[in-house]
Amino acid sequence: MNQKPDNTPITELERYSPGELESLIERYEWFMPLRVLREKRTGKSDARWGMLTLWRSESLLQADAIDVEAMLSVSNDELIDRFLAVRDLRIVADDEAAPGEVRLEADFDDDDELVSEALAEIYYDQGIYDKAIAIYRKLSLLNPEKSVYFAELIGKMKNNN
Repeated sequence: MNQKPDNTPITELERYSPGELESLIERYEWFMPLRVLREKRTGKSDARWGMLTLWRSESLLQADAIDVEAMLSVSNDELIDRFLAVRDLRIVADDEAAPGEVRLEADFDDDDELVSEALAEIYYDQGIYDKAIAIYRKLSLLNPEKSVYFAELIGKMKNNN
């Protein structure tokens, strides 16, 4: 990286003289980063750049530089605490939920050897919602990848009763 006589690094804004920037912009009219550099350096807005930025969000070219060393100096715990300080997004148990342990495996009785979506649908069609809900809960434990789907079905059945 190039440096100034006082050994400080030359930034992108300082790399080109105003005349060089103008010359490059005349030669490469379509290259918007040059226009952004000129705008940052001179403080005067560029009409073409301004017209193009109306349809897109703030350009990363205009964003301030990121201090990577400062980001890396923050520990994981500090980062989490800062995140939670912005908005308290902690996951807490529902006050109305019954206390108990979380089950990760299905708890079957001898009568419950057969559980399937088809059987739950049959119970549902017959209006035996309690048994259908019990089967969907067991299926949810057996098939965690479909637990959201089963939870929605259980919720619909509870709302219909």
